[in-house]
Amino acid sequence: MLSQFRPALVVFLALTAVTGVAYPLVVTVVANVAFPRQAQGSLIEVDGKAVGSSLIGQGFTDPKYFWGRPSAASYNGAASTGSNLGPTNPAQLDAVKGRIEAMQAAHGADKRVPIDLVTASGSGLDPHISPAAIEYQLERVAKQRGMKVDEVRPLVAQATAGRTFGLLGEPRVNVLELNLALDAAQSAD
Repeated sequence: MLSQFRPALVVFLALTAVTGVAYPLVVTVVANVAFPRQAQGSLIEVDGKAVGSSLIGQGFTDPKYFWGRPSAASYNGAASTGSNLGPTNPAQLDAVKGRIEAMQAAHGADKRVPIDLVTASGSGLDPHISPAAIEYQLERVAKQRGMKVDEVRPLVAQATAGRTFGLLGEPRVNVLELNLALDAAQSAD
């Protein structure tokens, strides 16, 4: 048995060095060289201070900002998770009904609420919402900021990303980037 211990220990240490040290180090170096922004978390900075990531949603509640998708993880990147509640679960139905009521209270009951404003994403951290969800909130945000809707629309257009490679996914708007663009536009005035 002792004769098998030494080769097993050598193989264990060698594999640990390769898979636990060398491989992660190579992947990290390659990622930082090939994709430096993404490898560092896709951080968004304002005045040299990180205010968020373009990959993680934030919980905006101030009426002067566009609101993103609800989060089952309370926008905590370390706790990325869905609620695991199915579409017929009473707790899920109650949560969605409550969110619809809150949206209608803020925007009027006559407008149909886009689904992405009342349902959380699978990760609970989705930073994007649909152009329809932006349009739904446009009047509220413009009014709260003392702007005309037509002044906000160009910022929305700039923040809207099309389909990936022109055919994958749906058009989307990064909520944090749009809200920061609104703040910058107003501070420039």
